[in-house]
Amino acid sequence: MTPKPKKQPTSTAKPAAPTPTTAPTTDRTAPPAPAPAAASTPATGGNPPLSAPPQVPLGRIPVLNVRPCVDGGARPAKSVVDEEFDITANVFREGHDAVNASVVLIDPDGVETVHPMECTNVGLSRWEATVSAPRTGLWHYRVEGWSDPYGTWRHDAMIKIAAGVDVELMLEEGARVFERALAAPIERTAEQEQILRAAIATLRDTEAGTQVRLDAGAADPARTEMTVRPLREMVSPSPAYPLLVERTLALCGAWYEIFPRSEGAVRDPRTGLWRSGTLRTAALRLPAIADMGFDVVYLTPIHPIGTTARKGPNNTLDAGPHDPGSPYAIGSPDGGHDAIHPDLGTFEDFDHFVARAEELGLEVAMDIALQCSPDHPYVTEHPEWFSTRADGTIAYAENPPKKYQDIYPLNFDNDPVGAYTEMRRMIQVWIDHGIKIFRVDNPHTKPVQFWQWLIADVAEDHPEVIWLSEAFTKPAMMHTLAKVGFQQSYTYYAWRNTKPELQEYLTELSGDAAAYMRPSFWPTTHDILTPYMQFGGPTAWKLRAALAATLVPTYGIYAGYELHEHIARPGAEEQIDNEKYEYKDREWYRYEKGGDREGQSLAGYLTRINEIRRAHPALHWLRNIVFHHADDANIMVFSKRRRLPAGPDGTRAEDVVIVVANLDPHSTRDSQIRLSMPDLGMDYHDRFVARDEITGAEWSWGEHNYVRLGPETEPVHIVSVRR
Repeated sequence: MTPKPKKQPTSTAKPAAPTPTTAPTTDRTAPPAPAPAAASTPATGGNPPLSAPPQVPLGRIPVLNVRPCVDGGARPAKSVVDEEFDITANVFREGHDAVNASVVLIDPDGVETVHPMECTNVGLSRWEATVSAPRTGLWHYRVEGWSDPYGTWRHDAMIKIAAGVDVELMLEEGARVFERALAAPIERTAEQEQILRAAIATLRDTEAGTQVRLDAGAADPARTEMTVRPLREMVSPSPAYPLLVERTLALCGAWYEIFPRSEGAVRDPRTGLWRSGTLRTAALRLPAIADMGFDVVYLTPIHPIGTTARKGPNNTLDAGPHDPGSPYAIGSPDGGHDAIHPDLGTFEDFDHFVARAEELGLEVAMDIALQCSPDHPYVTEHPEWFSTRADGTIAYAENPPKKYQDIYPLNFDNDPVGAYTEMRRMIQVWIDHGIKIFRVDNPHTKPVQFWQWLIADVAEDHPEVIWLSEAFTKPAMMHTLAKVGFQQSYTYYAWRNTKPELQEYLTELSGDAAAYMRPSFWPTTHDILTPYMQFGGPTAWKLRAALAATLVPTYGIYAGYELHEHIARPGAEEQIDNEKYEYKDREWYRYEKGGDREGQSLAGYLTRINEIRRAHPALHWLRNIVFHHADDANIMVFSKRRRLPAGPDGTRAEDVVIVVANLDPHSTRDSQIRLSMPDLGMDYHDRFVARDEITGAEWSWGEHNYVRLGPETEPVHIVSVRR
């Protein structure tokens, strides 16, 4: 059979840059090359001469330890539109005069807004402010420490005048502070200025009583005016730190993964041969995915698959002539990463799939696996992009003892300009066809420098693009990939099952790391089926989905989760008859209304979880998680709290959600739980209506409450709080 010609879609990618001959360029349109090695110097035995680091001068009011600060400010902290987060710093001064601090937010147009900070720990000079940004773009922020003449005077005057010390002197000094405030370049209305003038007049009115004169300057309305529009002297700014504000889906979303070839695949009962599903038949599955409340449909690779060393069922090496092979063995005579597998259809079919998803409120995420089948066009066109072994053969992928004979890893070091430029062109092909989200397979096996360049270059023209890192690897690499641009990251969630493990992990993820790394929780994937899921029964599957959906803002479900596909391949933590190597017809119609398996699917449970997520903004953030106490070591309790936008009267309500989960899927457990009421916005004696959003049950709760959870009831309470 004559191979079909490779389709060449149009692309608006930038042309290849000239080969650099110096250190990595700062021009993001040109792929970087490694910097030349530093010359040795005899005086230091081959090492460059040592010198003291430059001293960073402090301002008149020291401002130190500004947080968040990613790699000393070399990389931006991250947030999304309207996401509240804390900025902290140590601000202090010599002596006993009052010091104060402010956060200055600088929008992408350079417009500055000042936000007051609060001293939350006097002994440690810790100042804090909660801020948010109302639109996307590259923002900056700095902390300004400043001398507070009004605070100094008010503190001293109240003590001295009460003791009868320097009464007239203190009152006169107060009047002069207000005069300085009036003379300062601070925007005030005539009414606001009059408040200060009245304070000055009364402070100097010797006919009035001492307490009246003091109150005129130290009490409202003068105190409020000087708090809202303070007199700031000796203003000492910290450096300005970058803040990348992105669209909400970069932080919060529900993903659903499919193998397009399985959606609509049919097996002939007479011959046993399969007919592949297509992008058109996969589009028929989209309404059900949207109805469950998911935001993103994620496609495993859709490119042509090689035949050389093709893997058969369950990762065997004896593929038959009709086995479809792994979609991660990308490339054949039909094309490579910029082509679509002929069995799936054409670019017209792909555009139809993306358009249909958009109609249903879904975004499409594409799987990008930068690796090649031995049959990929790159192998013959660019052999320099691969590693050659001593015997002259191209090295296939290995993770000893695992071998992936059907995959050649790309080598980005032999020709970085050529390889980088081609990857950028390929990505643009899919952007031009409506893709705004890329799930990247094994990014930790490619140079971090490459990802930093690629993501930044794409963001110049397409800042809406989101990148998810599938890097199950060492924390240093996972964190660095997030720092250089990946908006989201797979995590170790699948292997964190006990209360100490989960609480420790979430404390890490929601702490300093939350300034740059956004976790995505997946209970299972097409590669992962942990013993907990194999043997935990349906209760484990409900529990892990509910936790993934509430512990963090972004979570994902792999198709078949609804059907409790829990049988593992012997000796491996993955499903038997793995969909990576064969078609899978799940016969969804049998679980729908009127089907012979109606009621046996978790689709309704997932739908309810996603409804709860959408209804409760508190679950859309990561940094607001608080853990509470439960007597039983298997019961975990946490809450999330978020202020809502101001109403017509200017007041701001709050959304508070409490999650109580029994982590033991095998037994029903009773326990007392103790809530930290201030973290819920209440006093310890308060009571509230606790509504279980899963079952609809309601209870009167306070600080101490009784729960019973497990297979006999429900494994998880997702409780909304009503005062």
